[in-house]
Amino acid sequence: MSKKIKIGIVGCGAIGASLARAIVENFPREAALIALYDTVKSKSLALSRKISKRKNLAVADLGSLISRSDLVVECASSLYSWEIAKNSLTGGRDVMIMSVGGVINNFSDLERLAKRYNSRVYIPSGAICGIDALKAARFSKIKSVTLTTRKHPLSFKGVKYIQEKRIDLERLGKETVLFSGPARLAVKYFPQNINVAAVLSMAGIGQARTKVKIIASRQAKRNIHEVRIESRAGDIITRTENVLHPDNPKTSYLAVLAAVATLKEILGPVRIGT
Repeated sequence: MSKKIKIGIVGCGAIGASLARAIVENFPREAALIALYDTVKSKSLALSRKISKRKNLAVADLGSLISRSDLVVECASSLYSWEIAKNSLTGGRDVMIMSVGGVINNFSDLERLAKRYNSRVYIPSGAICGIDALKAARFSKIKSVTLTTRKHPLSFKGVKYIQEKRIDLERLGKETVLFSGPARLAVKYFPQNINVAAVLSMAGIGQARTKVKIIASRQAKRNIHEVRIESRAGDIITRTENVLHPDNPKTSYLAVLAAVATLKEILGPVRIGT
């Protein structure tokens, strides 16, 4: 019987908790949830009690989690994802990154560190469709990649960019374009809302050439992402209408499921799709 992969989760909020449950319930033979860490210790302790009745999985610091794990799963935030990824890779551990916006400016460093320390970086496709086709189209010539995101105005509550522009989200009636420009700026201004732009940029033609339009719409009952790819291989158009995560309305449920699917690819002997 092959050895179980030891997994540690950093960040014990809604996403971390969902992935912890998925590991225990879906991959009991292939993986062992070995450690949990959160800067708010009560969160990791509470999650540990829910997941494990016999053993306390909560650890005191990031270093302890990395040393115990074969695979580190980052579920913290874009403010800390690069530090977590860097420390994991230099420790010779594989890492899965959920807060992709926090590492987009260090993408080349991720590749360099992974090669140097013989580790792997996993970035799930998240809340959009079409990443498989985009990765394939890179081997032809991609003319353009455009992401149009529609969300309810209140989804952008607390975003600093909105506050600086003095946009009153409560009073928006018709559809309003909040932002139109390169992914590089979309990721900067909307770090909690636009991880999909970071994933698209990494998989495709980069954050300077990937175009993003963010629209606030009171008619949007779900988070809607439309991707348009123009290439020599053909034109690709996808539309994803996401159900919100039941425990964290800032996150699409599909983004969490994409991470579970990525875990299945890591742990299983067969890979399907690009």
